[in-house]
Order: sequence, then structure tokens, then C-alpha cells
Amino acid sequence: MGRVGKITPPAGARAFKFGDDLDTDRIIPARYLNTFDALELARHCMEDEDPSFASRVKPGDVIVAGKNFGCGSSREHAPIAIKAAGVKAVIAPSFARIFFRNAINTGLPILECPAAAEGISEGDQVSIDLAGGRIENVTRGEVYQAQPFPESVRGIISAGGLIPYVRSRLAAGGQKP
Repeated sequence: MGRVGKITPPAGARAFKFGDDLDTDRIIPARYLNTFDALELARHCMEDEDPSFASRVKPGDVIVAGKNFGCGSSREHAPIAIKAAGVKAVIAPSFARIFFRNAINTGLPILECPAAAEGISEGDQVSIDLAGGRIENVTRGEVYQAQPFPESVRGIISAGGLIPYVRSRLAAGGQKP
């Protein structure tokens, strides 16, 4: 299992900006919840919020949103769709608690940082150091500080989610991988 550290989107990667209280039904519309196929969910990610999102998002891009991101239902489909779309992290001032936990469980890095959510604009290039909680707006030359996750949570994210993390722990005889 690798260590989660700096996430630098590839050249040309950018931030996608969304507003406050973006609920899970707008992240992945309920009409697509009959599948757990991650790639199928990715094709419809943010469809009702921004119909062009799935065709424009590139691997390494970042979502920057307003407060209470992921409110609504408790389904895991929302972070699965975001991650499968290629989004490397979500930055917001706050997350709905169930989305927060589901994001960790599915291995989607999220960072709570009101200053970054305010300072980053649509299209800005962003670099993230998860281990240190450091967010850099490369476009504007600004740096923001989020609360870093503890090593145990970074391990879950690095493994790709809770299930792969537990599998790797069991394979290692219960020891930290």
C-alpha cells in the first residue's frame, strides 16, 4: 500500500466549482442508482447540476464546493461516482457527515477548508498535500491550510477505501500494511 501524500493534478487539470448544499441526488441522480458500476455512475456524475461535467472532467481534476457538500441521502453512490469520474479530491468548507464517512470508506480524499473553497475559482489549477493538509492554488499563487487526516485515515484513502484497506490488513496478518 502506498502512502498518501501530494496530489498534483496533471498539466491542464483544473478545479470545478459548485455551490452550497449540493446534495447526493445532484451529485448522482437517483434514476441511476440501480447500478454500482463505478464507470456507469461516473458517466452521470453531476449530470443535473452541470450536464457537461462528465464529458469535461479529466483525471486529476478537483471539485471545489460550498458548505454542506454531499447532504441528503446516505448512499455511497455519490463519492463512488466522483472518484470514478477521475476527481482526485473534493474541497469544501464543510461536508455532510454521512458523505464525509462514505468518501473515506470509498477512498475519495476530501478536505474541509473554507478559505480554499472561497479562494479557488472554476478552472484554477490546484495542488494538494493530504499528509499536511496543504492546498495550493497554483494559478493564483495562494496556499491554504486544511486539517490533515490522521495517518490511519490516510491509509484507508491510500488503499482505495475501507474494504481494500481491511483486505490488505488481513493479508498482512492483522499488521499495518
